[in-house]
Amino acid sequence: MPKASELKKGTIIDIEGVPHIVKQVESKSPSSRGAATLYKVRLNNLQTRQKLDAAFKGDDFLKEADCIRVGVQYSYLDGGTYYFMDVQDYSQYGINSEQLESQIHYLVEGQEGIVALIMDDNLLAIELPQSVILEITDTPPAVTGSSATNRTKTAVLSTGLEIQVPEYLAPGETIKINTVTAKFMSRA
Repeated sequence: MPKASELKKGTIIDIEGVPHIVKQVESKSPSSRGAATLYKVRLNNLQTRQKLDAAFKGDDFLKEADCIRVGVQYSYLDGGTYYFMDVQDYSQYGINSEQLESQIHYLVEGQEGIVALIMDDNLLAIELPQSVILEITDTPPAVTGSSATNRTKTAVLSTGLEIQVPEYLAPGETIKINTVTAKFMSRA
């Protein structure tokens, strides 16, 4: 049972018997003495897809949803459904693109290290690895003669994601991206 102060994006909690995934956590520290820190949390109901805004005190205990965490590999996209394969027993799970939202830009066919959150044989959500390796498909050439350090430019990656990368990178190179911050980490 996690405390409200331990909540992070992607955690699945049980609210009145319904699983909800944490989408955003914001802490508010009161100015008066002795007052508890409040955590404003935006949740998505995993059954109806409705949004829920809730506020918890830092020491409130929340019930974790009864989900099974399974290692999966991204297999393919069919229509609007993304399919993942369990790496242990090779069973297939599908999930709509609306449910994945911003995670779509980090998925490449055959990608491993993804954790699926499964309840009653239904894929509710996925947890991406901390970093992924993607290829740069388009970026402007480096400006010659510039001596400033840490200059960046916009790069389009193989999944359509646009991020800022160091100026020395060129199309065709593979780079490591942080999936939480959507920022360049290093060359792959």
